[in-house]
Amino acid sequence: MAPLERAEIVHVDWSALAPDEGKRLRAMGIDAGARVAIAHRGIFVGKDPIALMVGRMNVAIRRVHARAMTVRLV
Repeated sequence: MAPLERAEIVHVDWSALAPDEGKRLRAMGIDAGARVAIAHRGIFVGKDPIALMVGRMNVAIRRVHARAMTVRLV
């Protein structure tokens, strides 16, 4: 996904994440049906963290969290 390109989260593989991480992501509105966009990527090796726009909020997530999500462009 390119920066600022809009997408909808179709599925999140919660089993790929620790239970407390999943709970935190859900509390921030990251779940199936949420509309998101990448605001920024990290500049260091691995491009971690990723700043994800969820509504009007920016959330920093790790690449491992992003890999657990399936999105479709909107």
